[in-house]
Amino acid sequence: MTEESQQDQRATRRGVLLGVGLASMGGVLSGCSTAAVPYLANETGQAPGQQAPAPSASSGMAGQAGGAPGTLLGLVKDIPVGGGRVFMAQKVIVTQPASGVLRAFSAVCTHVGCICNKIANGTISCPCHGSEFKITDGAVITGPAPAPLAARTIAVSDGKILLR
Repeated sequence: MTEESQQDQRATRRGVLLGVGLASMGGVLSGCSTAAVPYLANETGQAPGQQAPAPSASSGMAGQAGGAPGTLLGLVKDIPVGGGRVFMAQKVIVTQPASGVLRAFSAVCTHVGCICNKIANGTISCPCHGSEFKITDGAVITGPAPAPLAARTIAVSDGKILLR
């Protein structure tokens, strides 16, 4: 082999190794996105197909149903005081920070749209990147989530929790 052909071969080998390294780095970085725009949720944390709650004084708080229709989530007795419950099908979290006080939030994390799935020690946790939110108002305790969980409107009637 001539010296020129050896240099061409090394350049090709170097190029291949560089390409493989860059491709690997791209895969690693894309696996841990820090984008603030959720994949599945809009800017208020609403999942596709969910209607944003109408602004009201009781948004995110329990009230009397007054015969109004809604989606049955569960029973008040099943929501632990100081904790809460995730309703995966509706992507809603209902918490009871104090006895008789119910709050509801979108379960869609405001970081990249993962579904928050754990409620413990007064916090709602996202499994994807470790964001944590307060059970009282959905505020961010620990990032990378850039915004609080969106409030959802619920009503209580005969011990049943209805999503409006």
